[in-house]
Formats: sequence, C-alpha cells, structure tokens
Amino acid sequence: MSRPRSDSQGSLGPDDEVMPYSDDETDEELEPSSEGEGPSGDPQETEQKLGEFGWRVKANDRDFCNLPEFQKKIFLCLKKSKYSGNAIKTYKYNALTFIPLNMFEQFKRAANLYFLALLILQIIPQITTLPWYTTLVPLVLVLGITAIKDLVDDLARHRMDKEINNRKCEVLLDGRFQESKWRDIHVGDVVRLKKNDFIPADIMMLSSSNPNSLCYVETAELDGETNLKFKMGLRVTDERLQEESQLARFDAMIICEEPNNRLDKFTGTMRWRKDSFPLDLDNMLLRGCTIRNTDECHGLVIFAGADTKIMRNGGKTRFKRTKIDELMNYMVYTIFVLLILVSSGLAIGHTFWYEEIGSKAWYLYDGLDQQASYRGFLSFWGYIIVLNTMVPISLYVSVEVIRLGQSKFINWDLQMYYAEKDTPAKARTTTLNEQLGQIEYIFSDKTGTLTQNIMAFKKCTIGGRTYGDATTETGVSLERGKPVDFSWNTYADKKFDFLDHSLVACIRSKKDKDTLEFFKLLSLCHTVMVEQKEDELVYQAASPDEGALVTAARNFGFVFLSRTQDTITISEMGEETTYGMLALLDFNSDRKRMSIILKFPDGRIRLYCKGADTVMYERLHPNSKHKDTTQAHLDVFANETLRTLCLCYKDISQKDFDSWSRKHKAASVVMSNREEALDELYEQIENNLMLIGATAIEDKLQDGVPETIAKLAKADIKIWVLTGDKKETAENIGYSCSLLTDNMQIHYGEDVNVKLTTRQANRRNNPLASGLNRKKVQDPFFTEPGKNALIITGGWLNEILYEKKKKRRRFRLRRLGKRPPSANPQDGQPIDDWEKEMRQVDFVDMACECEAVICCRVTPKQKANVVSLVKKYKKAITLSIGDGANDVNMIKTADIGVGISGQEGMQAVMSSDYAFAQFCYLERLLLVHGRWSYIRMCKFLRFFFFKNFAFTLVHFWYSFFSGYSAQVAYEDWFITLYNVCYSSLPVLLVGLLDQDVNDKLSLKFPKLYLPGQQGALFNYKNFFISLFHGIFVSLITFFIPYGAFLQTMGQDGEAPSDYQSFAVVTASSLIITVNLQISLDTSYWTFVNCFAVLGSIAIYFGIMFDIHSAGIHVIFPSAFTFTGVASNALRQPYLWLTIILTVAISLLPVICIQFLHKSIWPSVGDKVQRNRKKYEMEEEEEKKKKPAPFQRGRQSRRSAYAFSHSRGYADLIASGRSIRRRPAAHRDPQDSIREVPQREAENI
Repeated sequence: MSRPRSDSQGSLGPDDEVMPYSDDETDEELEPSSEGEGPSGDPQETEQKLGEFGWRVKANDRDFCNLPEFQKKIFLCLKKSKYSGNAIKTYKYNALTFIPLNMFEQFKRAANLYFLALLILQIIPQITTLPWYTTLVPLVLVLGITAIKDLVDDLARHRMDKEINNRKCEVLLDGRFQESKWRDIHVGDVVRLKKNDFIPADIMMLSSSNPNSLCYVETAELDGETNLKFKMGLRVTDERLQEESQLARFDAMIICEEPNNRLDKFTGTMRWRKDSFPLDLDNMLLRGCTIRNTDECHGLVIFAGADTKIMRNGGKTRFKRTKIDELMNYMVYTIFVLLILVSSGLAIGHTFWYEEIGSKAWYLYDGLDQQASYRGFLSFWGYIIVLNTMVPISLYVSVEVIRLGQSKFINWDLQMYYAEKDTPAKARTTTLNEQLGQIEYIFSDKTGTLTQNIMAFKKCTIGGRTYGDATTETGVSLERGKPVDFSWNTYADKKFDFLDHSLVACIRSKKDKDTLEFFKLLSLCHTVMVEQKEDELVYQAASPDEGALVTAARNFGFVFLSRTQDTITISEMGEETTYGMLALLDFNSDRKRMSIILKFPDGRIRLYCKGADTVMYERLHPNSKHKDTTQAHLDVFANETLRTLCLCYKDISQKDFDSWSRKHKAASVVMSNREEALDELYEQIENNLMLIGATAIEDKLQDGVPETIAKLAKADIKIWVLTGDKKETAENIGYSCSLLTDNMQIHYGEDVNVKLTTRQANRRNNPLASGLNRKKVQDPFFTEPGKNALIITGGWLNEILYEKKKKRRRFRLRRLGKRPPSANPQDGQPIDDWEKEMRQVDFVDMACECEAVICCRVTPKQKANVVSLVKKYKKAITLSIGDGANDVNMIKTADIGVGISGQEGMQAVMSSDYAFAQFCYLERLLLVHGRWSYIRMCKFLRFFFFKNFAFTLVHFWYSFFSGYSAQVAYEDWFITLYNVCYSSLPVLLVGLLDQDVNDKLSLKFPKLYLPGQQGALFNYKNFFISLFHGIFVSLITFFIPYGAFLQTMGQDGEAPSDYQSFAVVTASSLIITVNLQISLDTSYWTFVNCFAVLGSIAIYFGIMFDIHSAGIHVIFPSAFTFTGVASNALRQPYLWLTIILTVAISLLPVICIQFLHKSIWPSVGDKVQRNRKKYEMEEEEEKKKKPAPFQRGRQSRRSAYAFSHSRGYADLIASGRSIRRRPAAHRDPQDSIREVPQREAENI
C-alpha cells in the first residue's frame, strides 16, 4: 500500500502526518503530483515506465553488473561498473598516498608555506642572517607531529572499516551457501541471514523460517527506535524459494529505482517466469538493521556498499575548522603584511644609510662593490628572516598539544562516564575543543537522544478515580512508596514498576467491574503479536506505547496469550478465555484511535475502542458517566506531560453488526478511495461509546534532560529538535523536557507560511524599499509580547522553502519542450533565486526569534538543510546531537557533531566529533570543558602573540643603531631556544590547566558562557592590544638597557657597554618580564605552573652560562662566539639594577590596568571569582537539602494524546499471514508451490 504524498501543490497545504519525499526523487516519481494526474492503468504505459528505471539486478548472476551498458566513465577512457562493491571506505590515506596527500594538506595552511619559503631564503648565503637550522628543525617537528596525529586517526578509520568489511555472511555460490566476507558480496547475490545477524547490504526479502516469510528487524541503527518492525517476502518467493537448490535456480530480474537516501520508500518490480510482481519497502531489509526473532531468512542483494540507503544518508565528510583557526589564518596574513611593510621600510633606510654613511666610512668597507639599492634589496630579505619570529612555528605545535590535552581531559572526565553501559565520553577529534565554548544553536534528535524510547505505564483513571500515586492497599497516600509485589501473578513482567497498591487490591477483590473491564480492554484491543520463548511471553508491538499498555494489563492479571486470524485468547485473573475477533479497526494518523469488535463466549458482541481524548469525547454517549472527572484527570496527566489514551466500549446487537459487516465487506474490495470508504464505515459504528477511563504513559526522558535544557537556555543557547516523529509526539516531548512551556505562543506551519508570504508580498509590492533595506535589520515577525515557539512539519518546510519546485519545473520543461512561464507574483512561487534566498532568510529570522523550534516528520536530508540554513544566514556556530543513522547527515553538517552511544547502535558515533552516553552530559561538555577550552586557547594565543612581538620588535629598534643592516640584537642560540625552552612551558600550561572558576561554578552560572558566543576573548581587537603591548615591552626592553649602557663604567673600571653584554642584558630582561607577565595572567595556580615559571627563568640562566663557557667554545668555535659574556656582564650590580628597572617598568602599567579593570568594570567571571568562597558554601548547603520534584503549572488545556508512529499490525493479523503454519513439507524439487486457502483479505 503506497503512502499518501506530501504535496505542496494542494490547496490545503501539505499533510502533517507524512514524511516529505527526499531530494533524491526522480523526475518520474514527480510526474503524477506535478501535473495533477493519477496513475495510469494502461499496461503498455506501465511497461514503458518500468523501462525508464535505470537499476537492474539479475539474481545469481554477478557478470550481469559488468555488462557494457552498466559501465560509467571515471577518468579519460577508464570505465567501471556503476554498481558499487560492498566494501566501505571511510579512511583518507593508504601506504602510497599518505606522505604526498598529507604534505599537500599541511602546506595548504598558510603558516607552513610561509616557513618553507623562509627556509629556502635562509639557504641563500647572501641573504641569510640566521642559520638555516633555526627554521628547519621546528618545521620538521611541526609537520612530523601533525602527520603522526593524522596517521593515528586514519589508522583507527582503517581498523573500523576492516572490522566491518570482514564480517562474515553466508552467500550462495556454486549452488551452495558458503561463508563469505561482507566486502566480497556483490549485487545479485543470494544471501542467508540468521537471528541477530547484521544485514550486510540492502536486500530484497525472499523467504524466511517464519510463517509466510515474515521477518522481524530492529532499526535502531537507522532511526534510534528499538521496537521491532516486520518485513515480508513476496508470496511467490515464499512458496517457491525455501530450499537451497530452489534458491540456486532463482533467476529473476529486479527493475527498481536508482540508489537514493529515502529510508521510508522503495519502488520496484520483480520479473520472474513471465510474471511481474510489485516490490515496496515492506519487502526490503536495509543495511544497518538487525534480524530479530527470525531463525533464518534469505534475500537478494539489490544495493551494496556506498549505494545502500544508510550510506547515502551519511552526507559528505566535511573538513571542520574552528573560528579561532580561521582567525589565526587571517592574523598570520596580517602579520605577514606588517612584516613586508616593516622590512621594506628598513630596506629603504639601509639604502639611504649606505649612500650617506656606509659607503663613506672606510672601516665599514667589506670588499664588495655593490650598489646601495642592491644592498637595500638584500637587507629586505635579511629582515624578512630576522623578523620571522613574529609568527613562530612553535605556535602551531603548542596549539596541537593543547588541543590534545583538552581532548584527554574530556575522555578522562568521570562525571561524563555512564557506568550502566560502561561508556566513557570520547573526544573523537582533537581540533574542535575550543569551538565547544562558542555554541549558539543545538540541533537535537528526539528518539534515543532526548528520550530513552522506553514507555512506562504510570497512571490511569477508572470510573472517575485516579491510580498511580504511591498509596497503601486502603488508599492512604504515602510520601515514599515501594513497588507493588506482583509475585501472585506467574505471568508478571519483573521489570514493571507500579506504586499504587490500592489498584491491585481493587482488581484482586473483583468488586469493581469498571476496573476489570478497563484491563480487559487493554489486553484485547491492540495489534500486538506474541511468541513463547523459554516459558516466557514476548510481545512484539508496532509501537512502544502499545507494548507498554499490554504489559500493564498482563501485570494486573489480564494476560494476552495468543491470537489467530479470528480469535484472541487472554488469561483473566488466572482463567483462560477465548474471544472471537469479528473486526479490527486499526489506528492511523487521521483517526487517532483503534477499535476491535469481539464476540464473547456468552454470545454478546462488544466494541472496545481506545484513542485520543479529542476524538473520543466527540463520540461518547450522552449518558456516559464520569466525563467531567475524567477530563479533569486528563488535564492533570497532561500537566505532568504523560501521554494519554481514553478507553471506551459499546455493546452491539447481532442485527446491527450483521448490517455493518455487509457494508464493511463491500467497502473492503472497492477499487477506488477504499480508505475513505472504510473510514466512513468506522465512523458509523464508533459512536455512542461508554467511557471507562484513561491511561497515562510516560515516554521516559533520559535522566536530567529538562534540567540540561533549562541550563543551556540560560547560557543563551537555543535548542531546536529535528525529528522524524509525528507532530503530537514531538510536541508532547517538547513539554516533557521543558523546551515548550505554557506561556509560549506556539506557531504551526500554516501560520508561518502566511507570515512569510505576507512579507514576500510586501517586498514585491515595494521593490525599491526592499532593495535599500537588504542590509538593514528587518522588522520582527512576532510583535506581541511574550515567548514564541515554532512547530513545523517536513511537508510545510518544503512548502515554505520552495523545495523541489525547480525539479517540477525541469520536468515540465522536458515534457512540454519549452521554457516554463515566469512566476506569477500572485501564485506564491519564487520569481528568481534571490527571492528564494530571501524566503530562506525570512524563515531563519523568524525561527531565531522563537525560544524553541521543533521540526517533525523531517527526512535526514531536511535535518541537514535546516542546520545549513542557520550556519549560512546566521553565521552561527552550531552543534548537532543524535543517535541513529538518520542523524548522520545532520551531525556532519553542523560545526560540531555529537553522537549518543547507547542501545541505539554506533552509526551516529562513527560520524561524530564527540560521543557520550547521555544527553545530560552535553551540559558539562559545553559549559565546563567547552568554556575552559575556549578561555585557555584565547589566553594562550593572546599571550603567545604578545611575547613574540615583544621578542622580535627589539630587532626593529636595534636596526636604527646598526645601519639597518639586518644585524640581530640577540645571540643566535637565544633566538633558536626562546620559543622552545625559555618561554614556552608557562604559557603552554596556562593553555592546558587554567580556569577562571571551577566546574561547579561554571555550571551554577551559565552566563559565564556568553563571552565565547560573542567571540569576545580573541578577535582582531585583542590581537592589536597584544601587538601594542608587545611594542611597548620591546621599547622598554631595548631603550632602558641602551640608555643604561651609554657612558657607563663598570666596577672594574671597564665599560660594559659592548654589543654582547647588551644582548645578554636585553635577553635576561625579556625572559623575566615575559614569565612574570604570564604569572599575572594565570587564574588557576598549581605546583606545576609555579615550577614552570621559575623553572623557565632558571633554565635560561643555566643554558646561557653553559653556552657562554670557554669549554663549549673550544669544541665548536664558530657556533658559540659569546665566550665568557654572561659571567662577565652579570657580575656587575649595575646591570642587575638595569634588568630590575626594565622588568618593573614593563609590568607596572599592566598591573595598574588589571586592577582598575577588575575594580571598575568587572566581568561576570571577575564577580564570580571574587565571591567564589561564598558560592562554594552555598553549593554545599544546597547538596544537603532535598531537591524538590519537578512540577509545572498550567494555564491552558491541551490534549496529551501522543501515540503510535504508524499503522499497527491489523492488516497482517487479518490476513492470517503471521499465524498460519506451514503444512508438512512434501516439495517437488522442481516446483514447490504450497496449497493455501484463499481469503478476501489475503493481500495486505
């Protein structure tokens, strides 16, 4: 049975209950809906359409896929088959491509190219002013460390691919089943799968060990849902393809749609033995699912590897970079421009100096007869080399080390470890940690991410009385109750918890008929399937809601035991009773209810019905009791965000039923509008119902979800829920997790479309104003005071964003052979691409005005598109979190992807950047680790740029006194070791360990997160502050020693004012200043930080005395030329006073500014730091207090109905296909066709 279309051409707009088609629709699929034509009944036309399908599979024929017509060109004259192999490849490198590809990627980084160019310059003897090894060693170190990190990451991908590709599966080869690896499976192979096997490819179901080739699959890897779904083989393959020999002779041709990403659609035809048989999604087993409750099944591989639907939904793997990375690149360009300008100025200075002074001073003659301009040219390149340390290569090594450390801290965080599943948090990338501190939008899946996908029967109301709170058997309320003991019931489910002892006492006393009728209805009115497994009953439900209700009835003594096509057997308080099933009126999204008509053993006919209160109350008998009290109880249940269903019954006379049954049989076989005819008949009998009560089910949220969402909202992070579930379910969960509140005005697709169309019309009517206002801030969409929320379905999303309008126009163009007419401004269609873009901008602006956004019934592609829109038009940093394969595209599209690793499989985790087991850990990941990582990285970068400007610009001031000759102000070894040994460790530890406040206060004050979102701690303003701070310190570091050295006399009567002593004093002042400066910026002191600061200064003096010793000069006379300088200069007290004065003047202004800033303009962080002790004491007191239970008041009434996502198993039950047993096997090996009775409802 084909699903209704979500068509944006209809006058009433799209259907909220159906999933819109994906972007992989073919033009052939769009034909009926595009032109408003129904499907043609002409067999010739049907045959022609089948011929247009491009995907053909021949069973048991691997060579068929390699025929010339299926070859595609890949490069020049090289061709390969369009059918993918089943091996998957997620790795980037192999043994041959690793070095060239990795080097190519690394040299795409501007800084690495810059340093390579510098290295080449340093090799040229006429230009070089520094030894070549000062650049080569750090460059090789950076490239090597990055390459090793990339190699480790890629090896992990290789291992994962190898593990999956080497899984085993039985494939039919040479007439018998042989064990084969997944990677060796081909399109057209027949495979045999067993219970609990993963499905290796997209497979067409042929037959199974279950009656009528039923097969149960778990789709948790695809959509996060753990309830089982059934698949069926065609009747002809079920009957003829059971034995190995029959499967070996199977030679059908499958003609179907091309590979696409549509998880809930498949269209194809099987041609076999001159007959054609239609195929749909019910016949397909998709890769990523798991076989359950089926001992054995056979299938034919249709799509393999990259062509499978799960892989098509993966989206492109995007290279993710942080905003800070992008800023650093731009800052490197800025520094390079500054370097060119400064070097050019100094080169011009050298040209004039040489003409005026240098060429005329005999003592400066170097024996080279070079022009002043040529000398200036050489000086330019010399200064490029001398001043290159403004962008030190060690910056990138340090950044990688810091990111690696932050990743390890996330992995080691025990507060993000989920003991129940033994799952720690895992940072699967090391390059995005600081971006966690800048998130503005979170896009979350629902099922398995916010919820556990576990339904629990919590409360009920029967005959005007509620049950479910903790009470004794006599009905006395308790503050803390203990679970009911169900040991009296041999069939009870041990996992079922209920706290109300009075309900059990009422049932066991058998005095209240309403209570008995209530649970009898729950045990009879459903489409649950049952099987006996090791003396236990195992229920298989179409939705977890139904499973929860039948399990509740089972525990209270009304146990569903078995069913046939026309009977259902239950145990009523120990007595087994069989009821005749006369009709089963299944649930669907429009009816919002389901009914069953039963014949009791005493001959009575009764209809049981359960459904949403909004539809059930309209159908109640005027004399039905307890309507008002039940309505009040439903309000209470809705307030507690429980999912409710009303339960009703109606007695029917034999005469009325016979009359209705005749009409029902007639309506069941009509060829057109069958569903509408049946719905009309159901309406006739589902009226004048008598109300029994209502159930309240809890869709269990993961622990701490409401609190996490509330905390993230305080941090000004907006959360959007993107789910494939239907609207009522998504809205109900929105209230449960506090994303939606009662004081919010909720806007649906229709309202949104009207507002956007109005704005579009205004823009068209006033094009001049709209043209002028393109860059201006638009008026808000919601002018009324109060909070707003948006709930929009996938169908409306396509309608609003003009999705697939182009494809429809392209189809018409092809069909009519002419250009489509230009859009009429009145028809709501976009006139051009700019208007479509403005429509998207309007939608994003409107959604961002809302406190909460929920998109339901959306495809995986739409999830990714929504994320892309916010990234594109808001320039915001986004995070996506999900748990299933349907979330992979969204996870890859967002700036940061988070996978929930739990019972729902690992597909999302494999594509994610971070993974953990519970949604509530997101709070700690962002507000603690993310914020700390951002603050640390910003502080590190600001200080790193400062210390290198302070170090390098001393050369600039020195050039004015050295004839602009590219002479260095320091010793060569000091230049080499400055960023490696003397100043790297303290700033590296700040980048790894610093924290302004501890983790508890970070969580207590979410507003501390705001500076990260605003990018306030590292931007061009901070960069230029670091630049000017560096210029100031370099001025002081050069000119105070320079002034002190003028016309001075040492204690021994010798003047210490030589170049080498000056270099030592300047270098010593700089090292002490820089290390004390980082001390002023350190917020969190540990022993390691203290040791690093003092140790760096000690290491400097220790290495300097060694390098200046006579011993090392004797061994390497040309490399170590400052013999005895340190010991000679630093024994002069005058020079020590000079060093102290230089350091004091450098640091004093910084101390004053910091004091004034924290006193007069303190930030939120400064205020929290100031009152840290007080807040920590409050935290301790709060822990001692018992937390109040979460409650939410209500002002308005809404239905708490939220039920099954899709139709139940009613058609399957009515057909008897799930129940009928196979006769004993007496098969003719040539043609095994079993005789089966024909029934009206044989075909589903």
